[in-house]
Amino acid sequence: MDRNTIIGFLLIGAMLITMFVVNSRSRLKYEGEQKRIQDSIAALQPRPDTAKARLDSIKVDSIKTIKVQQSIGSTTATAQSVTVENEVMKISFTSKGAQPQMVTLKKFQRFDGSPVVIQKGNFNKFTYKVAGGNNLTMESADIIFNTQPVVKNNDGSQSVSFTTGDSSGHRKITHRFTLKPNDYMVDFDIAINGASSLIGQNKLSLLWQTQADQIEKDHAYEQAQTEICFLENKEYDFERAASGGRKVLGAQVNWIAQKQQFFIAALSAPNNFSGAEINWAASADTNSFIAQTTVNTHISLKPGENLNIPLHFYYGPSDYNILKKYGNQMQNIVPYGSGVFAFVKYINRHVLLPVFNYLKDNIASMGMVILLLTLFIRLITSPILYKSYLSGAKMKVLKPEVDQLKEKLTDPKTGKYDQQAFGMEQMKLWRSAGVNPLGGCIPALLQIPIFMSLYYFFQSNIDLRGKHFLWAEDLAAYDSILKLPFSIPFYGDHVSLFTITATVTSMLISIYSMSQMQDNSNPVMKYMPYIFPIMLLGVFNRLPSALTWYYTISNTITLILQIVIQKYIINHDKILAQLNENKKKPQKQSKLQERIQAMQDAQKKIKDMKEKTAKK
Repeated sequence: MDRNTIIGFLLIGAMLITMFVVNSRSRLKYEGEQKRIQDSIAALQPRPDTAKARLDSIKVDSIKTIKVQQSIGSTTATAQSVTVENEVMKISFTSKGAQPQMVTLKKFQRFDGSPVVIQKGNFNKFTYKVAGGNNLTMESADIIFNTQPVVKNNDGSQSVSFTTGDSSGHRKITHRFTLKPNDYMVDFDIAINGASSLIGQNKLSLLWQTQADQIEKDHAYEQAQTEICFLENKEYDFERAASGGRKVLGAQVNWIAQKQQFFIAALSAPNNFSGAEINWAASADTNSFIAQTTVNTHISLKPGENLNIPLHFYYGPSDYNILKKYGNQMQNIVPYGSGVFAFVKYINRHVLLPVFNYLKDNIASMGMVILLLTLFIRLITSPILYKSYLSGAKMKVLKPEVDQLKEKLTDPKTGKYDQQAFGMEQMKLWRSAGVNPLGGCIPALLQIPIFMSLYYFFQSNIDLRGKHFLWAEDLAAYDSILKLPFSIPFYGDHVSLFTITATVTSMLISIYSMSQMQDNSNPVMKYMPYIFPIMLLGVFNRLPSALTWYYTISNTITLILQIVIQKYIINHDKILAQLNENKKKPQKQSKLQERIQAMQDAQKKIKDMKEKTAKK
């Protein structure tokens, strides 16, 4: 492997490490800012007689609530719960506010074995203002609705309705929720009779609050993967939730979602929201929530007394295949590529995902699926790998001539050689032999999209979640064979065996590559390939075991291919003979070579002029 190839792989590693360092610094900066803000707020808070103030507030709110409820004919009875479920989820609704109270996903479990529960806790809320008499208003979330029996529809779906209003029916609000078979999307219809007196405006202002609680075993890593996603003017975008923040959206907002590492809570409007303000916060406390999101938005209403407002809730997995069927770009929530590497999502969606789906449908072991996927990837990248090794072999057979050039240009008195003159003569030698000096670097750089697409793919694919393989309990999380009683900086508090195997195989590749280099005199190039695998030990220790298992296999295959190609496929004598034949042919320079030659000639002229001036 030649020097340019080594540089290519080092660039890959440098980009990966930079991504981790930037994310880590952002998270630490955010945690510090949050603590300072909370401390400042706490210091400035007055300390009145809170017990009396709270009691007075409760009395006032209770009287106000009762008056508004009476004005619209609402009941003041105790709130009731009703449960609707299908094959994949169970939703508990409360008559207080006629809204989802708790969602349980039947096919998924938390890291501790308990069911995955979304939308649980007092922070979660869906509400809008309802007008009563005497200029009084109250939140719909505070109204006790009347609960209707669950209805089974002809298409197999189930519906539950909650109503509130006066006996005449002229002022009435109905919340109707419909759950289809095997579906994570909940249809939510708000029907309002007497809209002018109940809403009083040409728009319905909504407040939606949702809290993401810890589901995966690594709180910090799950938080780093949590995002606030939205579709604005048919364009998808997202914000990192771990840093906290605020986002104001313009007109035509189709949906807003809070995505954790593998699960989503989303609110959508088929007729679009008319703008939105999103605020979110994250907790640095590992015993607390992952993120809290507050959405203030509104829907423009048509003139009329009787209105129907269709909405949808999505509570389910971040699964590309499931989200794609809804046809509203929600599949973009699955982070198969972002930032400067946004283009790799097309590799993941149209190449890796179809192959992965085919393999998992026919093979029970997910670890074996990853192994076969790795073989597939190495097969399609083998021509690139071969060209890289062929370029290295050409450099190697030319090494004796390169050494002769260096010796020829070395000053016997000082023992130093003219590097500029040597570079020009070396380029002439390579050009006459038909060797591209970038032949080893370019193939390595072309592998960056594959490298990064797999990095995103194995972090985001929910099919890996909860799957066992060898000692790894969950391929979507790091594997741990030893829990340390302390935390090592840049490494963590556990030992991942797949990370060790990936590091060792990477080290073996580096050792073999160094032995094949045509120039081992540079001390930096001599030690850098050894430093890089050690750095990966810290970077990979918290990554999903599926990713480190893939790197272990990929490195092993690469090492085997490297030895086989260089020992048994590439014939160095034939290459030397071919290069000698190339020297006899007239060489036509490429435009790039012409520019390089022109630059070298210009530098030589400048150097010669400086030497002449110095002699005078």
